[in-house]
Amino acid sequence: MNLDELRNLNLRNVGSWPVLPKVLFLVGIVAVIVALGYFLDWQEQWTTLETAQAEEVKLKAQYTEKKAKAINFELYAQQLTEVEQSFGALVKQLPNRSEIDALLTDINQAGLGRGLQFELFRPAAQEKMADFYAELPIRLRITGTYHDMGAFASDIAQLPRIVTLNDIAITNDKGKLVMDADAKTFRYLDEEEIAKQRAAAKAKAKGKK
Repeated sequence: MNLDELRNLNLRNVGSWPVLPKVLFLVGIVAVIVALGYFLDWQEQWTTLETAQAEEVKLKAQYTEKKAKAINFELYAQQLTEVEQSFGALVKQLPNRSEIDALLTDINQAGLGRGLQFELFRPAAQEKMADFYAELPIRLRITGTYHDMGAFASDIAQLPRIVTLNDIAITNDKGKLVMDADAKTFRYLDEEEIAKQRAAAKAKAKGKK
């Protein structure tokens, strides 16, 4: 079939066309119908389907995560209980405000009980505040034997309340050992102090914005 025969085809009498033009004509009609259907109706449905498939993937991931948590719930609950118990034990080692004076006396007595002489015992004028506790540094200078100083450090570590020795420096002053150190003790804040700390933190955060 040549080009002239294609030009002479009558659209009003498609039934008389040769086979090849008929097939091509039908394919063209189907293509136009499919294109119109896609742009007029199927495109929106396809988008809805893709959205639903993405949501399905998301929900499956959430289900898997929640299922894993449900399976390990008892383990999580046990770990939470252990953490709460450990935290509670640590908090009990922090004195409250009324116990600080007694703790300072215990530190002093620990040194005197080992035969050490205090040349300086100076608690800081102001505590360093944290989220739920306050830190009280104490500047120490004591004299005595090396053995007694070691025993004093051991006694401090065994106090029922948390006390740490920091920045320790031992010097020999004419045959006399002198130890300079910062002892740090901590106390937990009461509810009013915690509320003030949180309010101050919020105000500071707002100020940075």
